[in-house]
Amino acid sequence: MILSALASYYEQILSDHPDRIPAPGWCSRQVKFILELSQDGELFNVIPSQEKRGWEKTVPSQVKRSSGIAANFLCDTSSYFLGVDAKGKPERSMKCFEEARALHTSLLSSVDSDCARAIVAFFDTWDPSSALEHPAVMKAGDELLAGGNLAFACNCNGDYLEAVDDPAIRKAWVDKARQAQDDSFDMTCLVTGARGPVARLHPAIKGVYGAQSMGASLVGFNAPAFESYGHEGEQGRNAPVSVDAAEAYGAALNYLLSDEKHHFRLGDTTIVFWSETCDDGNCDLMNELMGNVSLENRSSAKRDDVEKALAGVLSALLHGKLPEIDGIDFGSTFYVLGIAPNAARLAVRFFMRDEFGFVLRNVARYYDETNVIHAPFEPERLTPFIALKSLENGNSKTPVVSSQLSASFMRAVFEGGRYPDALYSNALLRMRATHKVGRSAAALIKAYLLRNAHYDKKEITVELNRERNEVAYALGRAFSLYERIQSIANGGNSNIAVRYINSACTTPAVVFPVLARLSEAHLAKIAKDKPGFAVVLRKDLCRIMDSVETYPVRMGLREQGDFSLGYYHQSQEHFASAGANR
Repeated sequence: MILSALASYYEQILSDHPDRIPAPGWCSRQVKFILELSQDGELFNVIPSQEKRGWEKTVPSQVKRSSGIAANFLCDTSSYFLGVDAKGKPERSMKCFEEARALHTSLLSSVDSDCARAIVAFFDTWDPSSALEHPAVMKAGDELLAGGNLAFACNCNGDYLEAVDDPAIRKAWVDKARQAQDDSFDMTCLVTGARGPVARLHPAIKGVYGAQSMGASLVGFNAPAFESYGHEGEQGRNAPVSVDAAEAYGAALNYLLSDEKHHFRLGDTTIVFWSETCDDGNCDLMNELMGNVSLENRSSAKRDDVEKALAGVLSALLHGKLPEIDGIDFGSTFYVLGIAPNAARLAVRFFMRDEFGFVLRNVARYYDETNVIHAPFEPERLTPFIALKSLENGNSKTPVVSSQLSASFMRAVFEGGRYPDALYSNALLRMRATHKVGRSAAALIKAYLLRNAHYDKKEITVELNRERNEVAYALGRAFSLYERIQSIANGGNSNIAVRYINSACTTPAVVFPVLARLSEAHLAKIAKDKPGFAVVLRKDLCRIMDSVETYPVRMGLREQGDFSLGYYHQSQEHFASAGANR
């Protein structure tokens, strides 16, 4: 299903935007230097890229290398094209050069092209033993030998031409790739159902957060335990995928991972998404809703317009309506794939396929459930990235939340299922660790109680609900008021939360009598200077505690969530009142 969807998307991009993705037999690579050859094959100039990562070039498909020696056509490192590198292994560099010489000579010797003849002449005359003394190599410096890709260009009779753009050389490569397919083992492809040459090795996927920079495999068999009976050592034949289908899904996935509008990272999971129709428009809207588009460079008026438009879209979706927006197809099939690193391979965390409008309805539902009162300077919506970021332990060596949590959380956001229990427990754990309830923790607790515990929206509200009489909620409100009373009495200082919040939300019968005695002392101190204010605070406390007949000996996880919401709502009410009185 995944490979088939990616292969179909490759055909879609190749048809709609052929400039964005390489044709079959080709791939996209960064090239750091161009080796400019004369008509006689002499290297007379090395052209460095002015871009940090190098030029983005479409080059012939490259082989997968681990520790062996295998040359690439027209684009490779200095080890293969010059016979020297910075690794300090001249014998191996010489073998690499000989491998590249054999490949280029066999492919280009019969090609009727000035550029092809120049490359063959270069490999025939180049001496790796004196390469470091060549003027062009010395001028390029050590970066030439650092491992970046090099490519060929020819200057014949004053005409500059890159080898990858030479029509005769391109035809020679296509013919060679076709011949390699003819020599491959024929089997029925599991993706297309057609019989044809099977890919022995699958393409390397680059751009996944945490995976190897040289690329990782989505499909691979590197141990007998993964192989089927009778197919030992046959690698790709254990799950036959045709060469064309393998190249198609590899090119499509690499394109998605290279284009910022088609992917984002959540924890250690990289999430890619695409649409069968209106791909650009649908993905732009998804990025806006996921908070992947920075609004900082936009004017204040423009930011307000964008926020207003997004709020309108979310409101319409939440009420079951599909707004009409140019360039957006809510009926299009939309795909979301979550992948995470796993040594030299990739692990699929989740994969979903549904109508774009259905996916966005679930996203709108998530934002509605996580909507809580917050400070004006905070973002309007709690994006999944901000939500998970708030659960990370900043003091940990690896603060990123687990891929299992991020994957199950995103499935709930996109598919509308239950939130993972770990999301709720982690929000409570961060409250205990930090001794406070932030906007993100309160929002996640509210969302969990609404969806998983089936609380009524009339109970779990966006802001303070004075009509709610649940004991846990009232105790949370009271704790916030105790904290405020101490802060007023001590000139803005309060340590109640640091000392008591963890035990207050789990064993209130032990803590609240102590807090009540402390508050009496603090109110008496306030009454000396502001007797009327002390009376107001005492009345507020009595109203909150009116529904609490006895203190619970112990509160469970749901009651702890209620306590946290009550504490957060009451604290936000204090901040709002303070701001209004300024």
